[in-house]
Amino acid sequence: MPPVDANPRLLEVIRTQTEIARLGHDLGSVMDLVAERTQQLTGADGAVVELAEDADMVYRAATGSATAHLGMRLARDNSLSGLCIAAGAPLNCVDSETDSRVNVEACRKIGLRSMIVVPLHHHNTVVGVLKVLSSRPNKFDDDDLHLLGLMSGLIAAAMFHATRLGASELFIQATHDALTGLPNRALFFERLQLCLAQARRENRRFGVLNLDMDGLKQINDNLGHRAGDAALQAFATRLRQCARAVDTVARVGGDEFAVILSQVESRDVAATCVQRYADAIRREGFAFENTPLPLDASIGQALYPDDAEDLASLLDRADQAMYATKRAKKAALAGA
Repeated sequence: MPPVDANPRLLEVIRTQTEIARLGHDLGSVMDLVAERTQQLTGADGAVVELAEDADMVYRAATGSATAHLGMRLARDNSLSGLCIAAGAPLNCVDSETDSRVNVEACRKIGLRSMIVVPLHHHNTVVGVLKVLSSRPNKFDDDDLHLLGLMSGLIAAAMFHATRLGASELFIQATHDALTGLPNRALFFERLQLCLAQARRENRRFGVLNLDMDGLKQINDNLGHRAGDAALQAFATRLRQCARAVDTVARVGGDEFAVILSQVESRDVAATCVQRYADAIRREGFAFENTPLPLDASIGQALYPDDAEDLASLLDRADQAMYATKRAKKAALAGA
């Protein structure tokens, strides 16, 4: 008798569990992975991990159509996610336009019509939800609900292993990069949204820096990932030491970092900040097990509102400026 085919979605849950084990205690990366995989397996337009923080629900991981809303806060008492936490049970919204339990305005902002939310448990307390969303009504079925239950269990297990303490420690683990201790992508976007709102109210400027660490791949390839991790930690330390008290320095990807310059009066001030960070990164050598390694970065800047008035465009301008810097470096090396 030929073997019976296993449920492919269950096999994918098992594969996800294996990948989570490799991530260790990096809870932010675990939530990102589970959100991404959950979206793929359910055919959703987007997926979100929301954590309950005081009176709010906060988007701490987001994929697909929800990505642009990473860091967003919603009133806990006026959302399906808040009801899910209070009930401690999964909830299904077939159509947000006719469901009295949902925040219709928030649903329209995100562009969703149907969703499933399942609770995330930590030490017998519901601390958040895993949610999938679709722009179409009645998108999800009982199989999707079962899958979300399994995936939420993976996050809960990661939460348990990341911290045996309470909500405050859980917040730190969920919002900071495990390797460098810097704010992670989710916390960066939350602070960026707050900075934008304040700048609009006060009619003032702020800046964003995008820093791409140069040479990390070569370090990993030649000396291994232990050396690469040490270089990342040294790089992060120099950024942290250089930052002003009002700025936010974050690790937003593998070799990608970002800085929010919350108070800059002009482009010249922003350029001075760029030079200060560049000098801090390069100013002294770095060695791993007696092997000297260079530290450097390609840095791009963008200024609100001079370069853009919305976050997506602002970040894109900083990204373009960073790649222009990287191309100029390569051209200079080729001509040397």
